[in-house]
Amino acid sequence: MRTTDGYVKATGEAADRLVYDCDRTHRIGMPEAVFCLDKSAGDVALIVDRLVSSGVGPVLFTRMCQPQYEAAVNRSDAALDYDPLSQTAFLNGSMAKRNAHVGIVAAGTSDTTVALEAQRTLQFLGIGSQLHIDVGVAGLWRLVERVEELRHERVLIVVAGMDAALASVVGGLVGCPVIAVPTSTGYGAARNGETALNAMLASCAQGVVVTNIDNGFGAACAAARILVTA
Repeated sequence: MRTTDGYVKATGEAADRLVYDCDRTHRIGMPEAVFCLDKSAGDVALIVDRLVSSGVGPVLFTRMCQPQYEAAVNRSDAALDYDPLSQTAFLNGSMAKRNAHVGIVAAGTSDTTVALEAQRTLQFLGIGSQLHIDVGVAGLWRLVERVEELRHERVLIVVAGMDAALASVVGGLVGCPVIAVPTSTGYGAARNGETALNAMLASCAQGVVVTNIDNGFGAACAAARILVTA
């Protein structure tokens, strides 16, 4: 049921689990998203079912694995647009298209999942994007070939693991806002993304901002905020 303060609260078995923020779009321009990681498949299915019955939408689900998706569609008649590579799903479509575009630069194909999460989030928010994958600094010519194209973007999201040097290099080549996303890609000393995070935070490129490790969703939302206020 929908409460008087703009929230959807489930009844019965989900009463203590789901309080959906229906008015977030009016406050900040973006709807609430449902983070599925560490939720059981049954809980995700229950959340989808309650949101469908309440008429809420559109809704973005992030970190939704295949078993969670299958449980959700088997439980209800939900119209879920699911992408297994980015582990994202759209319930009841997406937001209206905006006249905005973001470039996404990923160092290697191992960073693709995070880059695709950012791209799908932008798509959900009605923002177009161009994905540039496998342009890391180990083969710098691959990035150099795309520099002129990148300079035409209003915002760039840079996704990299290992030493995460790509963020600093891009930050020194373009003038638009650069949102750096460290990934957990790398061998032992990469420390599941902590090395990339610290490298991006310590970047000498002026004005590069950094999200949490593997947070493609957060980077896309930050880009949306920049585009709306620019």
